[in-house]
Amino acid sequence: MSKPIVAVVGRPNVGKSTLFNALAGEKISIVEDTPGVTRDRIYADCSWLNYNFTLVDTGGIEPDSGDIILSQMREQAQIAIDTADVILFITDVRQGLQDADGKVCDMLRRSKKPVLLLVNKVDNFNKMMPDVYEFYNLGIGDPIPISAASRLGIGDMLEKLVDAFPHKEDTEEEDERPKVAIIGKPNVGKSSIINKLCGKDRVIVSNIAGTTRDAIDTPVRFHGQEYVFIDTAGIRRKSKIKENIERYSIIRTVAAVERCDVVVMVIDATEGITDQDTKIAGIAHENGKGVIIAVNKWDAIEKNDKTMKQFTEKVRNLLAYMPYAEIIYISAVTGQRLDKLFDLIDQVMQFHSMRVQTGVLNEILTEAVALQQPPTDKGKRLKIYYITQVAVKPPTFVIFVNDKQLMHFSYTRYLENRIRQAFGFTGTPLRFIIRERSEKDA
Repeated sequence: MSKPIVAVVGRPNVGKSTLFNALAGEKISIVEDTPGVTRDRIYADCSWLNYNFTLVDTGGIEPDSGDIILSQMREQAQIAIDTADVILFITDVRQGLQDADGKVCDMLRRSKKPVLLLVNKVDNFNKMMPDVYEFYNLGIGDPIPISAASRLGIGDMLEKLVDAFPHKEDTEEEDERPKVAIIGKPNVGKSSIINKLCGKDRVIVSNIAGTTRDAIDTPVRFHGQEYVFIDTAGIRRKSKIKENIERYSIIRTVAAVERCDVVVMVIDATEGITDQDTKIAGIAHENGKGVIIAVNKWDAIEKNDKTMKQFTEKVRNLLAYMPYAEIIYISAVTGQRLDKLFDLIDQVMQFHSMRVQTGVLNEILTEAVALQQPPTDKGKRLKIYYITQVAVKPPTFVIFVNDKQLMHFSYTRYLENRIRQAFGFTGTPLRFIIRERSEKDA
C-alpha cells in the first residue's frame, strides 16, 4: 500500500513552508548537487511513530488582485481535494479570519476528504486561545493551535493527523497487475500514449495543457498480460499563475509514483529536455522506482544520422543522477516503437525485483577490490569485509567495512558499476547502505 498523501493548503505567509520544514526536518536538505533532485523541493517523506506519509507543500500564492487570489486558492484547494488523503488547512491567528479562508473552506467542507484546521503562529496558548476560537466560524471542525516556528502543538496535531489516515489495507485486495505511472510536464503527450496503447480515446486529449484533470487508471492488455497505466494529470495553466500551477502538478505526480512499479517519464522531443523535466524525473529517482524515459513526438523532429545520439547525450547530461534509466524514442501519433515499451517495462520490473545470492555478490566484490584497491586516508586503508542484498524494489545492498568514513562515494559508485556489469539491473536504481564492523566481528 502506498503512503498517505498529506497536502498543506493556505494563503501566503501563514506558515505553510515553516510547518513543512518542521515536519520534514533534514529530509529537505540538498543531498545531491544535481538540478532536479532536491532543488525546489515541495514534498518529503515523513514519519510519526510507526506511520509513514508523504507531505506536500502546495506553495505560496502571490496574488495581483482580489479576483486572482480566489481563483488561485480554489485551484490549489481543488488539487489537494482530488489527490490528498488528508488536508492540512493552515490559517494565521495574527491575521485573523479572512474572507479568502472562508471561500476555500466552502470547497473543503463539500469534499469527503479529512481536513485538519490549523491555526498557526500561536506562540502563547494562554493568551492567544480566545483569538483561536474565532476560527470555529469556518465550520470545518475544531481549530488546532500550533506554532510551526516554535514547534508548539506539533505533537498533538500529528496524533490527529495519523488518526485521519485511511485504512485501505482492510478493504482493498492487493492488485498484482504491473502498475506503470506516465509522468511528465503538461502537454507532452501522456494521455495520447495511453490512448494509442489501448486503441481508443480512453483519456481526453487536446493541445491545451492540463486537459486531464485527475490521475486515471487505464488497464491495457498486451500479449496476454494486463498492465495498469496511471496517467498523471496535467494542470490547467493561466497566464498569471503558470508557475504555481505547474508546481502543484507535482502533487499528483508524487501520488502516482508512490503506487506504481515502473515510471515512464515522457519528454517532448520538439521542446527538448528542460529543468522542469529534471525535477519531475527526480521524484521517481528519490522513490527508488524503475525508470524509462520516453521521448515522445519523435516523428515531428527533422533527423539525420546523429540526431538521436545528440539528444541522448543531452538527456544523460541533465539526468546525470539516473544513468540507469532506459531511453526509448516513440510517437504517440504514429505508434512508433510503442510495442517495444512493454518489453522495456517487463525488463525493468524484472530487475527492480531481482535478488542476487550473497556468495555471488562477494565473488564480484573480491574481484572488484583486486582490480582497484580501496582508498586510504592518513595511512589507514578501507577494508571491505562482505556485501549482502537486504531488499528489492529497489535492490538494496549492505556493505560491511572497517570504517564508514573511508568509503568514498566514488568507490561505492565503482562497486555499483561492477555489479551492474555482472547483472544489468536495467532501468532500476541501486541503493547501498554502509555499515561498520570491527575486524574481529568480521
